[in-house]
Amino acid sequence: MNTGQSLLSIGALMVFSLVSLNFNSTILNNTTVEVENKVYLTAFSLADDLIEEIRQKAFDAATVDFPTTNTASLTSPYGLGPRYDESYPNYNDIDDFNGFNKTVSAPHAEDYQVTCVVQYVDPDNPDYAVMTQTFYKRVTVTVTSPYLRNQVQLSQILTLK
Repeated sequence: MNTGQSLLSIGALMVFSLVSLNFNSTILNNTTVEVENKVYLTAFSLADDLIEEIRQKAFDAATVDFPTTNTASLTSPYGLGPRYDESYPNYNDIDDFNGFNKTVSAPHAEDYQVTCVVQYVDPDNPDYAVMTQTFYKRVTVTVTSPYLRNQVQLSQILTLK
């Protein structure tokens, strides 16, 4: 074998090494994205599941048995949250979930923190929380995890009307 053939062989090995390195790097990046997507999908599912559970409850403690047409009979904005005798999973109305906090573990990632805030909102501007009773409540569920770069937050406006 002469010097030219040796240089070609070394060059071919270098090109093969670079291609192999790039291929392995691409595989690793794809796997990372796949796992990250699973974590985000789980976080969205946890938030959506809690919102669906909340939607099944009465609008307010005052409407558990009968609806009302008087906003003054609804729970005070300062009293949103479970009463002393209520505990999860036996909540009976939407605002019992105000201040809710639960840790959930899934097969591929653990320690998801699921929290919930319930607020009365202005009927004409549901992005604006108000400190008076209205027939509109915004439920905001936030999911965080050490495996998420950003928290997942879902909101929904629930109404008695």
